[in-house]
Amino acid sequence: MKLLDFERPIFEIEKRLQDLRKLIPQHPELEEEIRLLESQAQRIREKIYSNLTRWQIVQIARHPDRPHAHDYIERMTEDFIELHGDRYFGDDPAIIAGIGKIEGESLVIIAEEKGADTRDRIRRNFGMPNPEGYRKGERLMALAEKFRLPILTLVDTPGAYPGIGAEERGQARAIATSIARMLQTRTPIVTVILGEGGSGGALAIAVGDVVLALQYSIYSVISPEGCAAILWKDGRLADRAAEVLKLTAQDLLEFGVVDEVIPEPMGGAHWYPQETIDRVKEAILGHLEKLKKTSIKDLLRARHERYLRYGVFESSAS
Repeated sequence: MKLLDFERPIFEIEKRLQDLRKLIPQHPELEEEIRLLESQAQRIREKIYSNLTRWQIVQIARHPDRPHAHDYIERMTEDFIELHGDRYFGDDPAIIAGIGKIEGESLVIIAEEKGADTRDRIRRNFGMPNPEGYRKGERLMALAEKFRLPILTLVDTPGAYPGIGAEERGQARAIATSIARMLQTRTPIVTVILGEGGSGGALAIAVGDVVLALQYSIYSVISPEGCAAILWKDGRLADRAAEVLKLTAQDLLEFGVVDEVIPEPMGGAHWYPQETIDRVKEAILGHLEKLKKTSIKDLLRARHERYLRYGVFESSAS
């Protein structure tokens, strides 16, 4: 596992614990030392994770060992069938789209995937979708509406791909039409921000009736590095930019951008992936159950009102 700098004290104790546990069969007297170390590890973990800076949360959100969309789909769903292509240009591996079931509930899933290892990350363009990825998502949205299936979108991207080819194939239009399509889709939509929600690349599939965010996820109009480069001409001031952007899940909840923060196990999803996936699954099912009881007319009205509120601010004369 890749270690973040502030996690090293935890890792050192965990490594010592692993070594001691292997010796237990021959040295049962070590059990007391193990209990003490476990208690110490818990105290250190609580101290570290109760005082995280926004920049540290950015690092956790980007951690390569966090479970990705593919892991959630594989462990949450049954009978998942992936569908490919946008019927215009080609397929985009940065977006996984298909039909599956969660606890017997059929739904359409559209997810951004960064990739599991180096080869997979290159194939999936590090989770940065091209226009054909968003058009593939739109195709699945239309399918969901036709067969009256709810939609689940999983967001995890540094942003839409900014390459020349993507721009030539209409990247900005693809994002805009995806947002417009989601606003009009006559079926319930649940969105979960898994890790990194970068700019329009994330918003393109994040127009949900309910938007959930994992505790150590981020969602922002620009990356901290990009913000620092623009404001202070120095991308190395990303930690300062993260504080200014207020891009953490808790910030988003206070601003009304997300509806619920899903707690992660102490230490984050990269330490306890299965427990995190189980929590996300439970939250999705709970909200889907509520949304199914709401009329489509009311869903669309609330969805429109939600996004019209974005960017509203108040001012007063001094």
